[in-house]
Amino acid sequence: MRYNEKELQALSRQPAELAAELGMRGPKKGSVVKRRLVKLVVNFLFYFRTDEAEVGRREGGPRAGVGELGSPDGPPIRLVCPQPVGALLLEHCRVTQEEPSGFSISFIEDPERKYHFECYSEEQCLEWMGALRRASYEFMRRSLIFYRNEIQKMTGKDPLEQFGISEEARFQLSGLKA
Repeated sequence: MRYNEKELQALSRQPAELAAELGMRGPKKGSVVKRRLVKLVVNFLFYFRTDEAEVGRREGGPRAGVGELGSPDGPPIRLVCPQPVGALLLEHCRVTQEEPSGFSISFIEDPERKYHFECYSEEQCLEWMGALRRASYEFMRRSLIFYRNEIQKMTGKDPLEQFGISEEARFQLSGLKA
């Protein structure tokens, strides 16, 4: 996939729909769980370094205050590293609960590429899983089509007509896969 690095970094600085410090293990064999600030922005899941060994400075240091995150089990963490370590585009992916307080994200075209996440509680895990499942473009598109049809049944009018986009193929029910 092609992307503009500066635009992606700018997107990573936008307000998050959900953000927390989670344990994260990448898809490489032998990778270990690392604490990461995980931040959901639209349909991207950004992750940032948070531990001292990787970042170099923490709260109280001369550059502290670039970002802040609170965890249920501790004080706010100030991030020194404003650049994301990586990002996952949440399209064509599967979110699966692995254990009571853990979940994974795998990709349909490459099921071996699986990212594991550890939450502080089962409630936090369920919150993350729900938010990640709702974040995909396809989910939003299906929701728009569903509500468009419901409004049309109730009012007899197409709610997208006023925007001049009611005939666009991306908003048609026939484009949905069963």
